[in-house]
Amino acid sequence: MLQLRPPNRGILLISRNFPPLLGGMERLNQHVFLELTREYEVHLVGPDGAPGCVKHPQQVRTCPAVPISRFLTCAAVQGIRVARRVRPALIIAGSGVNAPPAWAAAKAGGARWMVYLHGLDLVVNQAVYRRLFLPIIRRADAWLVNSGATAQLAAAAGLDSGRLHILHPGVEIPRTFPSDEEVRAWRERHGLGDRPFLLSVGRLSKRKGLREFILHALPMVVAARPDTLLVIVGEEPTAALTSATVGIAALQEAARSKGVIGSLRIIGRLSDQDLTLAYRAASVLVFPVLEVPGDVEGFGMVAIEAAAHGLPTAAFAVGGVTDAVEEETSGYLFPPGDYESMAARIIELTARDRTDAIAATSADFAARFSWDHFGDTLRGFCRTKIR
Repeated sequence: MLQLRPPNRGILLISRNFPPLLGGMERLNQHVFLELTREYEVHLVGPDGAPGCVKHPQQVRTCPAVPISRFLTCAAVQGIRVARRVRPALIIAGSGVNAPPAWAAAKAGGARWMVYLHGLDLVVNQAVYRRLFLPIIRRADAWLVNSGATAQLAAAAGLDSGRLHILHPGVEIPRTFPSDEEVRAWRERHGLGDRPFLLSVGRLSKRKGLREFILHALPMVVAARPDTLLVIVGEEPTAALTSATVGIAALQEAARSKGVIGSLRIIGRLSDQDLTLAYRAASVLVFPVLEVPGDVEGFGMVAIEAAAHGLPTAAFAVGGVTDAVEEETSGYLFPPGDYESMAARIIELTARDRTDAIAATSADFAARFSWDHFGDTLRGFCRTKIR
């Protein structure tokens, strides 16, 4: 009979959501890997190019990122090989999509395993996913969830609430901010001049609610402040699980139909440095998320990033957004669909100085979500799961 060696204190992370792929979940899983390496020997099964994004590339096995079926098949094979070779004590799936290869590796290596769930993992309306992936997710020894709202969704999906643990994503806390001259230069480079602007950051999916915001709120803002702009930073989604896309043409047509096309700027993806400048130049972050069946905003990381730069958020109280925005501390929450109240508050915010008290309290709020705090919480949780 084959004798398995006892597991060591190592951890195996399996995630397609990892750099060099771009996105919030990719950055999050990179930080999961980084923070765990402070205490554990960590191995990774990730997408092609991932070895160039970590300190110890020899501990990474890669798979083609697309199509997703090819990644999952390859990740299961690679995960089983790593699990049998290094005998990790714990295996983590970086999202629900990554649960099948993590489960296979855990079975092969005799390890405990868990899944980091992000809202959409639990409600996506895809027959194959719900038939095959959710039953595997339910088999995990524990689940990390990114917000209180995701915890409720997980419990509703049949996951044992006693094995659910909330781990909010982290944020980089700026040590310094760009100078006024740098902010002015960024404005000029993008043709914004001195005009006040509302900022939207994120993928152009239906649940982000930008088209509806343009139709129902932006005209009220522009009527009161004709010089106001809506600046959109984002691209169409490429994630494996996502809601319907709202393309640039649809946003422009919505603005044109309401006579506010001159108040709309869409500037696509920005580098981290340019995004910092955008946060510092804007008057308010708008986050008009919709309640979409089969889709959900699991947390709202962009609201924390804005807060870290002293930028308040105006958002609908939907899904995990209520964890990411604290009323009158880092921004303002409104009942879903209350565009009139949202517009009124935005008009007020565009008239405020960025030295307003909420800018200071926003930064204090964001500090609760630092990556250091994230890492301490994650490592502490893993200690309880590693025998």
